[in-house]
Amino acid sequence: MSEIAVTEEATDDFMDHRELLFSLVYNMLGSVADTDDVLQETWLSWTARARRSPLDTITNRRAYLVRIAVNHALQRRATINRRRETYVGPWLPEPLLGPADDPVDPALRAESVSLAMLVVLESLSPLERAVFVLNEVFGYAHTEIADIIERTPAAVRQLAHRARAHVHARRPLYEAHPRVRREATERFVRAAIGGDIASLMEILAPDVTVWTDSGGNRKPAGLRPVHGRDKAVRLINSFAGRRRPQDLDLRFRRVNGDDAAVLFEGDAPYAVMVMDLTPEGDQVSGVYIVTNPEKLTHVHKDEEEDR
Repeated sequence: MSEIAVTEEATDDFMDHRELLFSLVYNMLGSVADTDDVLQETWLSWTARARRSPLDTITNRRAYLVRIAVNHALQRRATINRRRETYVGPWLPEPLLGPADDPVDPALRAESVSLAMLVVLESLSPLERAVFVLNEVFGYAHTEIADIIERTPAAVRQLAHRARAHVHARRPLYEAHPRVRREATERFVRAAIGGDIASLMEILAPDVTVWTDSGGNRKPAGLRPVHGRDKAVRLINSFAGRRRPQDLDLRFRRVNGDDAAVLFEGDAPYAVMVMDLTPEGDQVSGVYIVTNPEKLTHVHKDEEEDR
C-alpha cells in the first residue's frame, strides 16, 4: 500500500472517532483551542504509527486513538497551567455551544459535562481528572484506564477514589429538571439585564458565587469569584449596567449541555452566562459569566454550529 493510501486509511479511522476524542479531550482541558491542537497532534501521531507498521496489527483502533489523545492532553496540561499563572481574574472553561432546541450537543454526544462541573474538575490533578473523565463520564473500566495512562489498576482505583470523593463533596448529586433550569435561567437573565434588583435578590441563593471571566479584556470583572447575595447583586448590576438592554440581543442556547444565555452586541458575542441551581432548583447558587473575547470565538449568532 502506498504512503498516500496508508495516510488516507489512518485519517478515515481518525475521523470516525473524532467526535469521541473531541469530547474526551475537551472535558480534560476545558478549552476548544487546546482540544483542537491535541487532536491535530493525535492525528499526526496516528498517521506516523500507520506509516511505520500496518494498522491491521492493531486489534482495537479506538482504544489506541484514545490512548494517544489522552496522553497528548496530559502533556498539554503543563502548557495550560503555565498560562493560568499569568491569567487576569478567575479562569472559566471555554463555553461549548449547541442550538437551543437540540437536547444534545453533537460535540458532547457521548456525555455532557456542565460548565460548573468543569470548574470543579479544574481543582483535580491532571491524572485524577483524566481518570475521572474516562471512568465517570465515558464509562471506561479501571483496567482499561490503566492501559491508557500506563499505570497499574490499583493506582487507577486510588486516583478514581480521590477524584470522586473531591467532586462529590463539591457537586450535589441532584440535578434540576431541564424545564426548571430553563425557567430559572430565564428569570435570572431578565432580572439581571433589566436591573431588577428585587427579583435578583429573590432568585439568588444567600451563598451564591459569581465568576466573571474576562481575561482582563473587559470591565467590570472581579479579580476573584464574588461570594454572597449582596456582593453578587452589585457585581451583576455593574456588569449589566454597562450596556442598555436594547443594545444587547439575548439568545437562549445550550452551553455544555445546559440551558444558558448568550448575549450579542450586534453580531458579535458579548457574554455567555451559565447558571447553577440549588438542589431544590428554585434559586441560583452559581453564576458563570464568560466575556473574554478569546473564549467566544466559537460563539455565533446563528444556531448552525460547526462542531
